[in-house]
Amino acid sequence: MVKKQLIMEKASELFAKQGFKSTSVQQITEHCGMSKGAFYLSFNSKDELILALIEQYIRQATANFDYIVNNVNKERLLYDFYQETYHFFYKHANIAKIIIRETQYFSEELINKIRYYDRLNEKIIITMIERLYGDTVKDSKFDLLYCIKNFMTMYADLILFDNMELDIDILSRSLAEKTNLLANNITISFITEKQFELLNYKIDVEITKEEVIDVLEQSMEEMEESIVKESLMLLKQNLHEDKFSIAIVKGLIENIRNHPDCEWSTYLLRMYYQL
Repeated sequence: MVKKQLIMEKASELFAKQGFKSTSVQQITEHCGMSKGAFYLSFNSKDELILALIEQYIRQATANFDYIVNNVNKERLLYDFYQETYHFFYKHANIAKIIIRETQYFSEELINKIRYYDRLNEKIIITMIERLYGDTVKDSKFDLLYCIKNFMTMYADLILFDNMELDIDILSRSLAEKTNLLANNITISFITEKQFELLNYKIDVEITKEEVIDVLEQSMEEMEESIVKESLMLLKQNLHEDKFSIAIVKGLIENIRNHPDCEWSTYLLRMYYQL
């Protein structure tokens, strides 16, 4: 396992049990079986580790949503989208509670990152709306976007604070039904396309070649020789030279898609090549 990823996984276990404030770098390194020096080769501080950990969770969710929206058939799309949302809440409930409780870790940098990924997810949801409903929601798709965003979180309190075991199957079917009802019956639109553009004007979500290359290099860091690493190297080479057909690029992306260290690389590559 990549050293940086090992630190993040072991630290996550301790944070879930003890919280951010009560967990020291010494405890993290002991839990990892490494020295403090090895820790500081990967992270400059515990705060940097926490930021990286939160960002990793958000990236995983974004990458998963993007894959579902672009690959699941339309009949199951809303169901799978909501199911992934609430599975994510269950999986990371302990860390989410700590983030909410220990608000001192909501630095300006973290808030800006959350806002950035929120914009990426809005683009994904708009793509889903357009794929499902086309021109029938041309005047209401931005209202529908905010409805879907609220559906994604409206039952989270039951998981995070009431420890309620939700039937995700029923919940996902219920939210899919509600979304379809809204899409087919909205008659008064509030958010126009121009207003939405104004809300987004400070957020640049363009995926650059340099950004993709940087993330590919991070994914390859300390990775053992494998078809995944070879595919990453070829994808990086193609970003520099642009010599492979789109079919080959798709095949290389498929090679890395299921590797836990390559979820964000996969997402950025799909965005960059518009796949």
